[in-house]
Amino acid sequence: MPKKNDTLRKADKNKNDEFYTQYEDIQREVNAYLEFNPDTFRDKTVLLPCDDPEWSNFTKFFAQNFENLGLKKLISTSYATDSKNENTQGYQLSLFDFLTDYEKESPQYDESISSKKGKIFTLTKGLDKSKNIDIDDLEWSYLEGDGDFRSDEVIKLRNEADIIVTNPPFSLFREFVSWIMEADKKCLIIGNVNCISYKEIFPLLKDNKLWTGCRFNERVNGKIMTFQVPDSYPMTGSEIEIDSDGKKYVSVAGTGWYTNLEHGRRHQPIPLMSMADNLKFSKHKEIIEEGYVKFDHYDAINIPYTDSIPNDYDGLMGVPISFMKYYCPEQFEIIDGIGRYSVINNEETRKAGKYLSMVNGKAKFFRIIIKRKN
Repeated sequence: MPKKNDTLRKADKNKNDEFYTQYEDIQREVNAYLEFNPDTFRDKTVLLPCDDPEWSNFTKFFAQNFENLGLKKLISTSYATDSKNENTQGYQLSLFDFLTDYEKESPQYDESISSKKGKIFTLTKGLDKSKNIDIDDLEWSYLEGDGDFRSDEVIKLRNEADIIVTNPPFSLFREFVSWIMEADKKCLIIGNVNCISYKEIFPLLKDNKLWTGCRFNERVNGKIMTFQVPDSYPMTGSEIEIDSDGKKYVSVAGTGWYTNLEHGRRHQPIPLMSMADNLKFSKHKEIIEEGYVKFDHYDAINIPYTDSIPNDYDGLMGVPISFMKYYCPEQFEIIDGIGRYSVINNEETRKAGKYLSMVNGKAKFFRIIIKRKN
């Protein structure tokens, strides 16, 4: 078995970022927001950047459910195949079979620029309410450039949108989130759990400008999140599966949704025991034998497991990043994040060159400092 997150490290190193999200994962996540608020997407313009509309399940899902979601407009943009790093030869045409012929038969089709320019696909709510809009009504044209989300024309589309939904390139996750936040947009995007510890991401989580989605770093029906990858993706390890049609899929541990759309799970308090009960009845041997130990260089107790947070402790507590999956802002306040440095306070001192998250001389992975709300 590959080590946890080896797949993402490989993608980041090789810029092999073409991980295509499965339709059922998109549907399951979107449905959770609709259960909380049926009007989440109503009369909204949704932008799907960093996408390949010709075979993207994001485009397919939102186009097929345009009317059910009550969308005002759907915009999906592609990145030109000649601009892709390393995987141009593995580029697949067409999740929607009709789009290949549709493109070539369209008056605007130009073979000389088709692989050099990005494309834009749109669906717009019409005046004729008797007509149901669906995937067959998609209209397309070429972009002026290659479709990079940082280009002026895609920035203009971002500014027009209400909600941005996509699986951004893993290697550009920090930059992509900043791109969303600078325009103060709603979003629903996929990322790795370790993004929580990034200095560009953690302050957003602390300030409740971003939070984890409904599915985050968890198994559904025994499976972690699985993505379709290009044919050129290297066969390495048991994380790769090939279906009966020869399509490749890669399972990626520690992956889930980030969002600033409200959902019900976010406001469910974590059921917890008192400190005394944890010391007696915890299922974790470490808690029973060692108790709650303070960090060597930070005035907080180390909590190695989210379910071991005592419900009656009023001081500062350092919890693992997996806590964010269960975080309820009505129950806890996020104070800081510590590893070698303090993320929020931006401390320059390394406490004699040692990690702030050290316990008994041993460095712990990034810890989120929280405090119970009374």
